[in-house]
Amino acid sequence: MNNFLKIPFGLGLGIAVVATATFAASHSGKISNKTVAARHAQMQMISYNTGLLGAVAKGEVEFSAEMVNSAATNLNILAKMDGATLWTSGTEQGAVDGSRAKAEIWSDAAGFADKFAALEKASAAMIGAADQDAVKAGMGAIGGSCKACHESYRGPKN
Repeated sequence: MNNFLKIPFGLGLGIAVVATATFAASHSGKISNKTVAARHAQMQMISYNTGLLGAVAKGEVEFSAEMVNSAATNLNILAKMDGATLWTSGTEQGAVDGSRAKAEIWSDAAGFADKFAALEKASAAMIGAADQDAVKAGMGAIGGSCKACHESYRGPKN
C-alpha cells in the first residue's frame, strides 16, 4: 500500500485509464465478432427459407402447404426481428472481420429498414399460398427485396 501512495496521482490515473480502455477494447471486439456472427445466422436462415420457397416455385420440391407456410412465416419473423443487437454501428465491412455490411446501413437507416419491411410484406403475402403457381408468383417480390437490400447495403466479398 505504501508503494501505491508513492505513485503520482496522474500517473496512477493514466495507468487505470489505459488498463480500462484495453479491457473494454478487447471485450468490444469480441462483442462485435459475435454481433456479426449473429447477423450472419439471421441471413443464413433467410437464405434457407427463401431457398425452400424457390425450390417449390421451380418444381424441384413438391408443393406442401405446411412447408410453404412454415418457410414464409419464418421469413416474416426474421424480417421483423429487432435489429438493434444485430446491426450495431462499428460492425461494418472493414471494421470487423467477415462483415460485408456497408456503412450506408447506418447513414441511411430508414432505407435499410424499408428493405426489411419489403421482405416482411412479401413473405406475409406468401403465407397461405394455395399452390405452386402462387409460390412462383410470390417469389419475385421476395427475391426482389433481397436483391435490393444486397445491392444497396452489402459490400463485396473480401
